Amino acid sequence: MRAIWVTRGDYRTPADVNAIVQNSADAGFNAILFQVRGNGTVFYRSEIEPWAEELMRGAAGDDPGWDPLQTAIDAARAAGVELHAWINVMPAWRGTKPPSNPKQLYNAHPDWFWYDQNGKRQELTSFYVSLNPCLPEVRQYLTEVSREVAAKYDIDGLHLDYIRFPNEPPATPRGSGIDYPRDAKTLELYAAATGKKPDDDKAAWIAWRTEQVNTLVSGIRGALRESRPRAVLTAAVGAKRANGLTHFQDGYAWLDRGSVDAVILMNYTPDIETFSARLEPWLTDRPKARVVPGLWFARKKGADEAERIAEVAQEIQHSREKTGDFCVFSYSALFDSTDQELNPQTEETRKLRAMRREKLIPVIRG
Repeated sequence: MRAIWVTRGDYRTPADVNAIVQNSADAGFNAILFQVRGNGTVFYRSEIEPWAEELMRGAAGDDPGWDPLQTAIDAARAAGVELHAWINVMPAWRGTKPPSNPKQLYNAHPDWFWYDQNGKRQELTSFYVSLNPCLPEVRQYLTEVSREVAAKYDIDGLHLDYIRFPNEPPATPRGSGIDYPRDAKTLELYAAATGKKPDDDKAAWIAWRTEQVNTLVSGIRGALRESRPRAVLTAAVGAKRANGLTHFQDGYAWLDRGSVDAVILMNYTPDIETFSARLEPWLTDRPKARVVPGLWFARKKGADEAERIAEVAQEIQHSREKTGDFCVFSYSALFDSTDQELNPQTEETRKLRAMRREKLIPVIRG
């Protein structure tokens, strides 16, 4: 697998999508993780969720007149590369203002979101607000979202991101004591399962929440097997397992249970020694599992871009030697795109991307 993540910020038109697929194929990538769900809105024709706000035309939820996921699939088939639909699982809105569409989850199902021990709903900020996977109805909903994608579209795979409790938003400072989710129904479910309250046994409370995420992953796996059995299921996970567990994400459990076909490590570091050290436990602890190293273009403080490009080349080669696979974050790091947030489109950044392509495409092609 020579994969590349393509974010929902990278495209706005059919021409954008066609260029993304062709550029990726020409660079030597053989799999594209194409983001089609970011925050409870989607970039495909859905009977469950509204169109993404980035594509809305006219009234909230109007069809934009084209289907990004189907366009990507058609282009990928023509180019001979795999197309994996990438969805953000837990996030259900992002922004300081509520969505305008009354059918969007934030408005339609306020009881599905996080509430703290003071009964306060997770605050809107520039970051995501998230669904509560401890609720069976939320897990069922997210399973059906996944089932719809697999049933309606001839995808090669489904890629799960934010399949965890996301980071705390900026409005929740460290050490605040805020704990999610503490809504009445979640507490009832926990008490029924354990006979405890969250503060009675913190380790048990953590383990129970982790198991709810595990259950969700298994449910999505079952839906994919039923709807498109030859499609693979991958999940983006933290490269350091201990860090993942603080977000109730246990990639080891998913591999052990066969809940995913592969984990893709977000092994984001500018240091090759750290990159290798984070990867090694996954290979020694789970030697029969498929583990795909993921990398990105952050660089060491004070390092120049040429040095970082050389380090990325090392990380790709190391990944090949250890696993045969790698995944690059992200498309806009190598190619011009519409994504101003991840990579502003200036003359300087265009030259930078051109330099990265010149040095790295031969390495990617192998």
